[in-house]
Amino acid sequence: MLRRVIKLIVTAIASLIAIVRVRVRAAVTAGAQAGQTTAEYALVILGAAAVATVLVAWASKSHALSRLFDTVVGKLVP
Repeated sequence: MLRRVIKLIVTAIASLIAIVRVRVRAAVTAGAQAGQTTAEYALVILGAAAVATVLVAWASKSHALSRLFDTVVGKLVP
């Protein structure tokens, strides 16, 4: 009888440990994925900023912005 009770207690403890292990692993994995998503967004923002910087530098050197502004103002004000 005592052996059955001990075996039942050991089985229950092993089941609880397994459940806790699965929950902890799921929490760690979810946190890692959230961090990865944040890093991906940061990389996309950095890439967009780099493209915008190159575009502004090109437009400033080629005077494309001033020509565009002059064209728009010329169409609006006769």
